[in-house]
Amino acid sequence: MPLVTPDSLYKMIPKNKRCAIGAFNVHNMEYTQAVVKAAESENTPVILMLGEPVLKFAGLDMLADIALHAVRNSRIPMAVTLDHGKKMENIERCIELGISVMVDGSHMSYDENIRFTREIVKIAHSSGLSVEAELGSLAGIEDVNEETTEHLTDPLAAKGFVEATGIDALAIAIGNCHGKYEKPPVLDFERLDRIYELVSVPLVLHGGSDLPPDMVSTSINKGIKKFNVGTDLKTAFCESLKRTLNKNPMPFQPQDTLGPAREDVFEVVVQKIKQLRNGCTIEF
Repeated sequence: MPLVTPDSLYKMIPKNKRCAIGAFNVHNMEYTQAVVKAAESENTPVILMLGEPVLKFAGLDMLADIALHAVRNSRIPMAVTLDHGKKMENIERCIELGISVMVDGSHMSYDENIRFTREIVKIAHSSGLSVEAELGSLAGIEDVNEETTEHLTDPLAAKGFVEATGIDALAIAIGNCHGKYEKPPVLDFERLDRIYELVSVPLVLHGGSDLPPDMVSTSINKGIKKFNVGTDLKTAFCESLKRTLNKNPMPFQPQDTLGPAREDVFEVVVQKIKQLRNGCTIEF
């Protein structure tokens, strides 16, 4: 099927239903194959995300070619997007390749973030692509101070940010974190309710790995339309490699280690898709 934008996938969610699109970080061919296979297995659209640190390692065009080829040869609609884009050269190159972008100006001041994001929205929209941006600070779990809410998304600021930039989706910080949760996570659902009331675009929750199922379902029922998942896939991949190498420390063929790892990532993605569907069927 042809490549689609994340925004078009959100519109496939039935208006009277609450479910979310899964967005999965892909690091190489095996991750990409696993995510696409899982999406086809569940007959559910997904988003493949290309993170800037991975692009620095693999090369943007190389990884983009893998993801775009896989998506365009899939039998269901999927999107590819840049994840946490901060470098203008990466953002512009992705747009040239027909890839939507998630831009991260959360390290900037509010006004600077608006100017940065608004410029990218203008470029992306002129190419028919969608833009997700972040407001609030989503750090690793080790950086979170649970006694302060300064890093969380302010509902009124979110409303103003969306209106000033024209973005298509907003990533929010309500206590979610990248990486593994060393302490039981606490999500501010009252804050989510307020943001949902004020903001007119789909809401996104990054740090979707390692959250308890009840928090995932509550987040979806309260309006989250996209969940980002990365750590759970990396954990499955690396643990599989360790198991295989412990059994055979010197495998001759790379596929002897990468094949089982790919299958384990596939299983994780299948379970995530089922969880995020939240009992709904996404029609396309």
